[in-house]
Amino acid sequence: MNLKFKWIGFDADDTLWENESYFREAEEEFCKMLKDYATAEELTKALYDIEVKNIKYYGYGIKGFVLSMIETGMQITDGKLSGEVLEEIISLGKELLNKPVCLIDGVAEVLESLKYWGYKLVVVTKGDLLDQEKKLQRSGLEKYFHHIEIVSDKQEENYQKLLNHLDVKPKDFLMVGNSLKSDVLPVLNIGGSAIHIPFHTTWIHEHVENVGELDHFCEIKSISEIHHILSV
Repeated sequence: MNLKFKWIGFDADDTLWENESYFREAEEEFCKMLKDYATAEELTKALYDIEVKNIKYYGYGIKGFVLSMIETGMQITDGKLSGEVLEEIISLGKELLNKPVCLIDGVAEVLESLKYWGYKLVVVTKGDLLDQEKKLQRSGLEKYFHHIEIVSDKQEENYQKLLNHLDVKPKDFLMVGNSLKSDVLPVLNIGGSAIHIPFHTTWIHEHVENVGELDHFCEIKSISEIHHILSV
């Protein structure tokens, strides 16, 4: 088979398995804990602002999310966050870390066929190292990938460093993911190709408006459509 690319990269969270909906559920529980101090809208905004501010300190992932909830709680209560609520926030974080890994429909079948066709596959995900490693192990998908890359962020330099490590030119690399901001635009900007698969829930920090016409890019509704894209 004449392969269009040498390597195909896959985002993990909300591309291979469900993730963001768990965060939104946790956020709803957090708002209920502090409903006596602020509205859900006020708490959601405060938490988001603190999360974004803290990315440079904690990076992405559940642990940073929990620390941001604690900081938000302290701010909203003017430093009077009760020990009981603090325990509830910590428990909420542990629940997130132990959530089941629910694969998105069609993922295993697509990875198996792409590997059979001869593509080299790589996971490119950001987040907490230990958490992402555990999710990948529990997913049962690890066997399909030639390389695992867990990064602190997904900027152009992160992708370029990965391609240098894999010894692959940008034109021979395809990235697949649910985020235009993290999975698509940086790869296109260094000369690669990308496929966007929107997920029903996306963190507002990953939203991008008005990207316009893009070369070497397409958007599909489900991961199963990759077969068609690569076979035409």
